[in-house]
Amino acid sequence: MWFKNLQIYRLPAPWDMSAERLEEQLAKKPFHPCGSQDMESRGWLSPLGNEVLVHAVGGQFLICLGFEHRLLPSAVVKQEADERAEELAEQQGYKLGRKQMKELREQVTQELLPRAFTRRRRMFAWLDPVNGWLVVDAGSQSKAEDMLEQLRHTLDSLPLTLLRTELSPTSAMAAWLATNEAPEGFTIDQDCELRSVAEDKAAVRYARHPLEGDDVKGHLEAGKLPTRLALTFDDRISFVLTEKLEIKRLDFLDVVRDQVGDADKDDAEALFNAEFALMTGELAHLLPAVVAALGGELASAPVETGAVTAQLPRLQSDKALAQPVMADDPPF
Repeated sequence: MWFKNLQIYRLPAPWDMSAERLEEQLAKKPFHPCGSQDMESRGWLSPLGNEVLVHAVGGQFLICLGFEHRLLPSAVVKQEADERAEELAEQQGYKLGRKQMKELREQVTQELLPRAFTRRRRMFAWLDPVNGWLVVDAGSQSKAEDMLEQLRHTLDSLPLTLLRTELSPTSAMAAWLATNEAPEGFTIDQDCELRSVAEDKAAVRYARHPLEGDDVKGHLEAGKLPTRLALTFDDRISFVLTEKLEIKRLDFLDVVRDQVGDADKDDAEALFNAEFALMTGELAHLLPAVVAALGGELASAPVETGAVTAQLPRLQSDKALAQPVMADDPPF
């Protein structure tokens, strides 16, 4: 149970919904497979694969949204409809009109849907009621919106806001690269993307390349701005920060993952709980640090957050840090 991407939102304050109450709400819209005439189905699943829809550990909630989609390419429908249209044209002596073709395509779709293959996927979200975070493990805000839309539909109302900071990630990353100084607690890694604001949108990408050289500063002086920058926090978590304040390619380093060693590997639930507790404990330190590095949270943000951030316990380990090998990973 390790998130790979973070889309970060603020829960409405105060968030006083208990795990039991949230469970009752999610149970009203559970996941069901697609019916014979359904193109897509979505609903709530148990994160652990049992009957519990809200997995709660140490006051932290994990929920899971399931999707099933029928694979019926439009090209297949068009081909079948065109073949039938030709047969009808030969029988009737004239071609079908636009309205008739539309009805024929709908008929073909209804006939083919029950035989179409289906594909399933899951999406997870972490809710931290104490500190007011809702974090979706999704590669983009548009994908995360599927989770948020279903949550709003389930809870009737959920006034979330995206995390907003005083400094934009772009301006902050540019300053860090220009001065070769990372914010406190962070180190700058060797992956970066710089993009021009001109119409050509020219981009330069560095992968596993030192970023302290004059070539990077030259691109900054020429008007290119950083859109992605790889960072490591506290020698425990590496990630890529984007211009949209997304956290991608999240990787919990061995010094963190090794702490799961004491969990019973034969007990799936115990292992899942240990990993979830470790992950949320680390993220509870990372997220405030990212906000601080970007000048703090915008005072005008519509969702209030407490002046004091409650910290989840971070487990300690005496084991040495082992940097993961990422030779086969794409730069972003």
